[in-house]
Amino acid sequence: MALQWMIMAYLVAAEAVLAVVLTLPSPKAIRSRIVAAVSLILKPALFIIPFAGFQLLDIYWKNEHRLMCTGEVCTAAERNRYEKSMYKSQRNGVLCVASCLLYWCIFRVCCYNKQIEHFEGVEKRNKDH
Repeated sequence: MALQWMIMAYLVAAEAVLAVVLTLPSPKAIRSRIVAAVSLILKPALFIIPFAGFQLLDIYWKNEHRLMCTGEVCTAAERNRYEKSMYKSQRNGVLCVASCLLYWCIFRVCCYNKQIEHFEGVEKRNKDH
């Protein structure tokens, strides 16, 4: 079960690195190549969205069917285990949401850069005429 969360954490880290690389100032030639490379990666990387959605559903299902440990019947060890489980679920939920948001941010930055390149080309053609 921990493997899927390790994969999700690595995906979020990779998306964060891509977002930083895309938003760093760089010369036009390098920026266009970076945007082209990331755009090629985006379509196969779309699996992140359903994977994160499935993980969120799994967290929700486990939360709904988890044994509650809030009364005086629970021992201190059971209560600690329950709280630790809740913290892990919250962390994993944040990972899933972060992966979706970072994917969307990377997608939008690539789209904006492509639009800027397109408008610069149109402006250049209009100046030539």
